[in-house]
Amino acid sequence: MVIKISVKNLNMSYGNYVVMNDLSFDVQQGEIFLIVGQSGCGKSTLLRYLLGLKRVGRHKIFYDGTDMNSMVNVPGFYGKKIGVLYQGGALWSSMTLAENVALPLETYTPLSKKEIEEIVALKLSLVGLKGFEDFYPSQISGGMQKRAGLARAMALDPEILFFDEPSAGLDSVSAKRLDDLILELKESLGVTIVIVTHDLASIFAIGTRVVYLDVESKTITAMGTPHELLASSNDPNVIAFLSRGTKAV
Repeated sequence: MVIKISVKNLNMSYGNYVVMNDLSFDVQQGEIFLIVGQSGCGKSTLLRYLLGLKRVGRHKIFYDGTDMNSMVNVPGFYGKKIGVLYQGGALWSSMTLAENVALPLETYTPLSKKEIEEIVALKLSLVGLKGFEDFYPSQISGGMQKRAGLARAMALDPEILFFDEPSAGLDSVSAKRLDDLILELKESLGVTIVIVTHDLASIFAIGTRVVYLDVESKTITAMGTPHELLASSNDPNVIAFLSRGTKAV
């Protein structure tokens, strides 16, 4: 078992307001690790810490055993080590899909224009957008925008992909297609995936393991596979969340 991310006794806060206390967990190589919990529990805040967008003290978050604080300022950490699919896709509206995907390659590599064009075509093909290279974000659907954002996140072949509520704003069919694509990428590329989500269908369809952030106790109260937690947890909040309140403890 190879540990890609290790979080040790992390406390999250905004000023004097405590979001979560004493968070500790590991993310294993090649798994789809889900961060779940009720609204306001700190899922997105935890993602900001994991991405280095909110700083932590020393010896709290480690990538491949190295303190994240010594890595986030290294050129290429965002893109080479990690890739991020933001909730809205975060595509540049004035750029075509090809230009959006090419941007990290132009920024962080010495590749020629032709080499970049070949990689861009490959990445867009991987997410089912072959032939859409010259389209602008406004010309495609929300689901296609998410897939284009994923192609950009994968441009530099990162070891870890982060997703922030990937199914948000999508209809059930588009959300299912995105779930299927995530599973395909995990199997074909062996990438480690961390997802913040509240979508139950996605949680049970793609989650290798989940960590549950409890809004009342302000810490992790459950960790495991979603099916195991639903079947065996004695925590009423966990059961309510995973069953939409239809299962009694």
